[in-house]
Amino acid sequence: MKLQSLIRHETFLALLLAVVLAVLSFQSDRFLTVANLLNQGRLMTEIGLIAIAMTFVIATGGIDLSVGSILGLVAILTGVLWQNVGLPLPLAVVGAIAAGTLAGLGNGIIITRFGVPPLIATLATLALYRGLAEGISQARSVRGYPDWFYVLGQGEVLGVPTQLWILFLAAILASILLAYTRWGRTVYAIGSNEVASRFSGLSVERTKLALYAASGFAASVAAVIFVSRVSTTRSDMGTGIELDAITAVVLGGTSIFGGRGTILGTVIGLCLIQALKNGLSLAGVKGDGTIMLIGAVLILAILASNIFERSGTR
Repeated sequence: MKLQSLIRHETFLALLLAVVLAVLSFQSDRFLTVANLLNQGRLMTEIGLIAIAMTFVIATGGIDLSVGSILGLVAILTGVLWQNVGLPLPLAVVGAIAAGTLAGLGNGIIITRFGVPPLIATLATLALYRGLAEGISQARSVRGYPDWFYVLGQGEVLGVPTQLWILFLAAILASILLAYTRWGRTVYAIGSNEVASRFSGLSVERTKLALYAASGFAASVAAVIFVSRVSTTRSDMGTGIELDAITAVVLGGTSIFGGRGTILGTVIGLCLIQALKNGLSLAGVKGDGTIMLIGAVLILAILASNIFERSGTR
């Protein structure tokens, strides 16, 4: 991993975020208010948790397209286990999260044991898990959760949304794991050269299994927070969220070929995307214009990253 290149990319991205915040603040006086910024933190938490786990997956050269479907499956399981099966809500939440983690582990087994490329494997399970969610829900939603459950998605701790504390702690823990542990170096090594990693005695299969299980776990926790925030469950929850997470990871400097990436870059990329969505919406820009601008920013960031990487090799 070229540390100098990563620092340059993250610095460029942070400067770009600062410029975007400054420009958008002139477009609407509501943009840089504390209330709006905290609300945007609520909205980006689910994507953020998935993006943090996705950083590890993509850093190995893999990808997980099924996270949105896992989110929808866990969301509907939470409601069904509680309302239809009759489990206490805490047990229903634990059971649903366990099911989502097993779904992620299933992805890892398909990829490592049967040699299916991650893109194909998770594209197939994307459809499988979404179909399961729709079959279990039977087009019905679940509402009427107890008040204490809403604290997770709508409450505050010390004036900060509860889920933002969760996202912050997850980002800190993931940063330490990826940057300062042997396991993190194994992730980079697999992404750089999987064959060499095997000959070096690294546990490639076990690492991948753990990563895809962690991706499923992150999507499951995001699902519970999502349900708590919107006060209902539907089988279509999380549709398309995998693309937002992957965009944040790639924008943050993680290479889709593996071997390079940081959690800090992912978090900055996530903040940049959310700032553009919110700021442009407040400025009256339509949805298609926002999508086009985010695409342009992504291309710009990738080009800048390539330039920094080339200059770092000279």
